[in-house]
Amino acid sequence: MSGRPKVKEYMTREVQTVAPTDTVADVARRIKESEGHNGFPVAQSRKVEGFVTASDLLLVDDEAPIFTVMTEDIIVAHPEMDVIDAARVILRSGIQKLPVVDDADNLVGIISNTDVVRSQIERATPEKVGKLMRTLEQIHGISLRQEPRVVELDDLTPTQGRVYADELEGRQYELERGLAEPLVVIDNGGDLLLADGHHRVMAAHQLGIEEMDASVIVLDEPVELGMQRTAEKEGLSSLEDIEIADYGRHPLIETTHRLQE
Repeated sequence: MSGRPKVKEYMTREVQTVAPTDTVADVARRIKESEGHNGFPVAQSRKVEGFVTASDLLLVDDEAPIFTVMTEDIIVAHPEMDVIDAARVILRSGIQKLPVVDDADNLVGIISNTDVVRSQIERATPEKVGKLMRTLEQIHGISLRQEPRVVELDDLTPTQGRVYADELEGRQYELERGLAEPLVVIDNGGDLLLADGHHRVMAAHQLGIEEMDASVIVLDEPVELGMQRTAEKEGLSSLEDIEIADYGRHPLIETTHRLQE
């Protein structure tokens, strides 16, 4: 069995559609009033008959039915398709969304280029978690396990005292589009230490987000961790203790600029 992520794991299941008999004006209004939609599958009784985008509606009579302007020669994905294969189709075809149909050709979801990016971002977290778990096991000789959780941001103890304002902008962009990688948190006897994701947490805090997905490493018994001692020495107990450095850019960006010069 393939360990690659499948379309069914990342597709949106609640799909908004339009009917072939809807008018151009009806669909134009829906596109304008919706968030992030620039087109819709055209379906009748869950059978996909075409796809219509905002550009298809340009210079067309408002009362024209959608079936006269929709694209009928469409590409679809299957729920069991590898996400990477869906990504190739999206890249080569130049389209942004693929309707997903089952074996009976019923519409069961839709997968976008954003979903593809999210699937690749989330793959990075297990690698980080695995490396951190191995390090903790080797240093402390303890038993531990990993579990996915939704964590309250106010419950987290930061282990990094500074974040950069310019990088927060990028993290907010990711959060608003569902692209943020899960946090990495250590549960040390009930104390939740933020091991990775300080910029994501602060960006979420600025956006008023109160909880986030996290990969939590649970220690079977509490131990004294170096990162916890460092946090205590620096007076880090909550997100309010993290400094947002807006007087200088991230060192990586500064280095990139120097190389370009």
